[in-house]
Amino acid sequence: MSRSQRCIGILGGGQLARMSALAAYELGFTVAIVDRDYGSPAGKLTHHEFVGSFDDDELLQRFCQVSDVVTLENEFVDYHRLELIEKMKKTVFPSPKTISLIQDKLQQKTILRKKGIPVADFLEVGSASNLLPIIRKLSIPFVLKSRKMGYDGYGNALVSNKVEFDEAYGTLTSRHANLLAEKFIDFQMELAVMVARTAKEIRVYPLVQTIQRNHICHTVIAPAQVEPRVLADAQEIAVEAVKAVQGFGLFGVEFFLVKNNKLLVNEMAPRPHNSGHYTIETCVTSQFENHVRAVLGLPLGSTEMVCRHAVMVNLLGSRKPSSGMKNYNTALRHPNAHLHIYGKNESRAGRKMGHITLTGDSLPPLIQQSKKLESKILI
Repeated sequence: MSRSQRCIGILGGGQLARMSALAAYELGFTVAIVDRDYGSPAGKLTHHEFVGSFDDDELLQRFCQVSDVVTLENEFVDYHRLELIEKMKKTVFPSPKTISLIQDKLQQKTILRKKGIPVADFLEVGSASNLLPIIRKLSIPFVLKSRKMGYDGYGNALVSNKVEFDEAYGTLTSRHANLLAEKFIDFQMELAVMVARTAKEIRVYPLVQTIQRNHICHTVIAPAQVEPRVLADAQEIAVEAVKAVQGFGLFGVEFFLVKNNKLLVNEMAPRPHNSGHYTIETCVTSQFENHVRAVLGLPLGSTEMVCRHAVMVNLLGSRKPSSGMKNYNTALRHPNAHLHIYGKNESRAGRKMGHITLTGDSLPPLIQQSKKLESKILI
């Protein structure tokens, strides 16, 4: 292949892969997608759509034959499968080693703590009889978590007593056998930073505030309205966290802001992140373009914002499944609104179906306008 025809293989075909694919096409590259279903949001954009399981060796072989480099849209791919891809002479970003350190939350927190990065107190949960040792170290309430496969509130449970512990233990171990417990954090605000890293350079995006609804990221405010010292500390800690897991590519680092403006790293994601969607319209280079640049080893683009404020709102599926979006006219009438619909084949309550970003010079009106627009958009 010539340079202009380089193909980026992406494991996963959801909205993160779709937006990375769109960024790749703008730069003149192509993409290949592996997903378990036909017509995934990203699969619809490419002729190189491979449908099946990541555990299918023959499928991965065909996928690698058309891919020059391989990346992923979520951290749930078994890192042993990434090692197999490396044996097929393909470079993987982030590396299997990095994914192995991040996808197991116990390992992730352990290595961050060893590197002096602030995290909440935690401990491994070996059996259902561990309640008293947990209470002695973490007190109550505490958070019980699956070490793997947890996202959008799935795999977490707040525990205040033995009944809740027993119930949460049974539910979570049916999802994933290995658990950890973390100290419950009474935070002031949730924050996030995106970091792009290659062997030659690092670019850090503005610190943003993330607001959850039912454990799902619902609203992102950029930049976060915090003291300058908090912004600088978060960006510095995020870079050190990426280095701690030997990370190259694109990473999202989530924080809790606690008393006295102290920061605790909550979790890391080795991929584009929901908190970075606002960058498409509001930064010189979007998180998705820098994802593409990073995995190809190209110079990274500026992460500076080109507007004063931005508010991004996730558009979640309704309780009544729909085949499309209603009220396009309402959504598109706002002069500074940017609408993104992911093209998912089915809407479900709480499912991320799209997002809308508003930009402007004053934050309070943007927050108010985003709420009004969201309430009128049905997917």
